[in-house]
Amino acid sequence: MSMRFDEVIATQERLRELSDLPSFRARNKVIDHVDEICRRFIAACPFVLVASRGADGHIDVSPKGDPAGFVAVLDDRTLAIPDRRGNNRLDTFENLLVHPEIGLLFMIPGHGDTLRISGTGTIVRDGALQARLAVEGKPPNLILVIEINEVFLHCPKCVVRSKLWSPEHWPNRSSLPSLAHAIVTHARSGETEAEVQAVIDHGIANLY
Repeated sequence: MSMRFDEVIATQERLRELSDLPSFRARNKVIDHVDEICRRFIAACPFVLVASRGADGHIDVSPKGDPAGFVAVLDDRTLAIPDRRGNNRLDTFENLLVHPEIGLLFMIPGHGDTLRISGTGTIVRDGALQARLAVEGKPPNLILVIEINEVFLHCPKCVVRSKLWSPEHWPNRSSLPSLAHAIVTHARSGETEAEVQAVIDHGIANLY
């Protein structure tokens, strides 16, 4: 790779030589628990990205979404995320069986700040918790429980730069391929796009 670029940064010393030092605020904003500020953020959040690492070392990031507040705060050091119906790949859960380390990025539509949490994950089944996390009377089959190590809020600069929540700046999506087209092309299942689209539509119509 080094032959493709003018320079590849390979040491912490060189990295810091090229960057400013973080401010006192940035260095000291990390806490090891969910306080009232973070609880309020999580309660308003309908979407979280979950990062994990597989046995092969590859990093996976999986999106999770549900009605706002779907991530339950069990106590100041423990979160629970219900696993809803999906494609049954179980990438995150397969990864956690080998590497329990996990990272979370909470996002609230229209809000620039994000909440970052890291810790260790466990896959659980618990009748009372499953009932608590049920939607439309349907409890999750499995639950991701996270024991928290680090928590901090992240500034909105990246959201402001991207204009993520500004519809007037959203790109034209007319040229984007559909998910059905991508699956037919990548999975080579022999199905037509219409057949795959019907499966996708059925899944969306039966979220729980």
